[in-house]
Amino acid sequence: MSRGRIALLLAYLEEQWKVLERIYAGLQGLGIEDEKDTVYAGYLLHNFYTAFEDLMREVARTFENTVDDTTRYHRELLKRMKLNVAGIRPALVSEASFRILDELRAFRHVFRHAYGYELEKEKVEHLVKKLKEGIDSVRKDVDAFRAFLEEELNPSPPESTNAPKYQ
Repeated sequence: MSRGRIALLLAYLEEQWKVLERIYAGLQGLGIEDEKDTVYAGYLLHNFYTAFEDLMREVARTFENTVDDTTRYHRELLKRMKLNVAGIRPALVSEASFRILDELRAFRHVFRHAYGYELEKEKVEHLVKKLKEGIDSVRKDVDAFRAFLEEELNPSPPESTNAPKYQ
């Protein structure tokens, strides 16, 4: 894997994470009182998942993890990001983050096709709550992946077997 591709992915991850945090900040303190609030919260949830999916797509592109089944592309891409690909890359998301993101993925599909009916306030509130409860898991996963990329760019020198472990 070229250092340039890793560096580019790391820069993309940093920028995309700023976008994700900005979207998430919009959900903080948002009271869902009426239809307008419900639609706005739905919009933010939709955007959060879409931004995260863009990050997953870049990870897949960088490590050449293509998704062949285009009919189930969005679900398959998310499932791929849960895999630790030996010798290639670690998982981007843990099982806990996967569950949250999978619910957001399914909601995004509904949101994109909801122009014929109203969003369910309770469902939107549930997803906002789930994301708030799980954001630390997602952050931890992204931080671990960031650390992997940084180590790939600047590997630690191998430890000398002759040097004492403690000085």
